[in-house]
Amino acid sequence: MNSMNIEIPESFANGDKNFDDDGRSKRSGTWVTASAHIITAVIGSGVLSLAWAIAQMGWVAGPAVLFAFSFITYFTSTILADFYRSPDPLHGKRNYTYSEVVKANLGGRKYQLCGLAQYINLVGVTIGYTITSSISMVAVKRSNCFHKHGHQDKCNISNYPFMIIFAVIQIVLSQIPNFHKLSWLSIVAAVMSFAYSSIGLGLSLAKVAGGGHGRTSLTGVQIGVDVSGTEKIWKMFQAIGDIAFAYAFSNVLIEIQASNIYSDTLKSSPPENRVMKRASLIGIMTTTLFYVLCGCLGYAAFGNDAPGNFLTGFGFYEPFWLIDFANVCIAVHLVGAYQVFVQPIYGCVEKCSKEKWPESQFINGEYALNVPVCGSLNVNFFRVLWRSSYVIITAVVAMIFPFFNDFLGLIGSLSFWPLTVYFPIEMYIKRSNMPRFSFSWIWLKILSWVCLIISIISAVGSIQGLANDLKKFKPFQAQQ
Repeated sequence: MNSMNIEIPESFANGDKNFDDDGRSKRSGTWVTASAHIITAVIGSGVLSLAWAIAQMGWVAGPAVLFAFSFITYFTSTILADFYRSPDPLHGKRNYTYSEVVKANLGGRKYQLCGLAQYINLVGVTIGYTITSSISMVAVKRSNCFHKHGHQDKCNISNYPFMIIFAVIQIVLSQIPNFHKLSWLSIVAAVMSFAYSSIGLGLSLAKVAGGGHGRTSLTGVQIGVDVSGTEKIWKMFQAIGDIAFAYAFSNVLIEIQASNIYSDTLKSSPPENRVMKRASLIGIMTTTLFYVLCGCLGYAAFGNDAPGNFLTGFGFYEPFWLIDFANVCIAVHLVGAYQVFVQPIYGCVEKCSKEKWPESQFINGEYALNVPVCGSLNVNFFRVLWRSSYVIITAVVAMIFPFFNDFLGLIGSLSFWPLTVYFPIEMYIKRSNMPRFSFSWIWLKILSWVCLIISIISAVGSIQGLANDLKKFKPFQAQQ
């Protein structure tokens, strides 16, 4: 994605209208396509835990936190939209990735910190997706077991075989060259995401309409009835992290605006920053409405006993075939989503290795391999070993920490402040030459520090939840 490596066609130099000012094919995206990309990037497995998150905080604080995160995300995304081009937001040089934006505006040290935050988030997401997909596949078997033997049956089934199956699939997919060009897989993943989210929403609505109201309150789970005072605080912190995870899309906002990861990226006229701000507003308003409906209807349906994942925690038993379909959609979505998030990790390690050992045949050599049906396939031994090792390591970590809500909360809390808040605000302050201790400088700094504190307490809550779960966890035993 580095524009320094682009060979500008002669036709572009002569003013050919088929190319943009960076030598790439003319972009054709509009606010409609950008809004769609934002919605599909945001709505994902995070929606599954929102009913539980609302239950921890209640009817007042739960929706308030959802709206607060949506406002902060929208505000910082409008800031990021202006940094697609540098130094001038209308006619400056294009930046193709989030990290390039940080490098162009804040310099080397913060660029390194940004890269660290991004890769920690990406690694965490791949582990989280391994956990979530295995839970969903277990839910399919348990759903059929409950339907056949009755809800009183324990139907204990282990997650581990499904984690191994998921890992094997990812090892195979990881060896596909030019995976980023398989746009159909992203489309399938987006359709699956909308399918299972809509099914969960519809089932919650049906349960509420049918009189299946759970026990709810203004403050959520009750101290002395559902939890102790200490547990209430920890679970509220963890719930904040879950909501932060649900809103995390800053990683891909610049890519939606500029690069080849998404098709139909924004055309140059009207100005990309203005179009992206409109798309961000529409995208975040849509996802917030969807989240509020899922979270609030899920809480209304299950009350303070809302499961951590409302499609696998068996608040719903029937219709069992619809539950099965929703969980298969989750698994299919996460198969593709894992590859989308892992590709930057693969690319970074392989690029650095080739630069450090340019003469190594093991790292740089490509060998043709005839594969039945697929034909000839180029194989690189380093790529096979490294990518397979990464998938195996993430699967092993997922087996050690197979806790859905705790892990989602930890990922959300670690990525929210640096990527969604800190870097956009720091770049805005620097570009605008904002005087220190001016009114705008003070309130932006306050916002950043408040979000840092929120991220810290939600991370602590998630870590405490992981530690607490590990005390009761019996590895390599069937789920109950």
